[in-house]
Amino acid sequence: QVQVVESGGGLVQPGGSLRLSCAASGGRFGIHKMGWYRQTPDNQRDLVALIDNTGNTNYADSVKGRFAISKDTAKNTVYLQMNKLKPEDTAVYYCYLWLFREGRVYWGDGTLVTVSS
Repeated sequence: QVQVVESGGGLVQPGGSLRLSCAASGGRFGIHKMGWYRQTPDNQRDLVALIDNTGNTNYADSVKGRFAISKDTAKNTVYLQMNKLKPEDTAVYYCYLWLFREGRVYWGDGTLVTVSS
């Protein structure tokens, strides 16, 4: 059974940094994309960053130059390094895993990131 589990959220001051982790389990994934979406109480869930099995990345315009996604293939884990955080980055961050072989998406339970002084 495929599962994804996030960790690393918390409270940080504006301008600070935080790193999120997402570990996936449940076997070999083949062609896939993995990464992060975020959601605020009054918004839909929006893309933050994705990385696919070949290493290609995709970022939301609002985080380009500040956030960096990376992966440890051996551990089936992706990381989101978030720098120069802004109050508008405050959201629940959800780990995302899309598997080509199943044609479906798996979501984590979410981790809260709060950027506030």
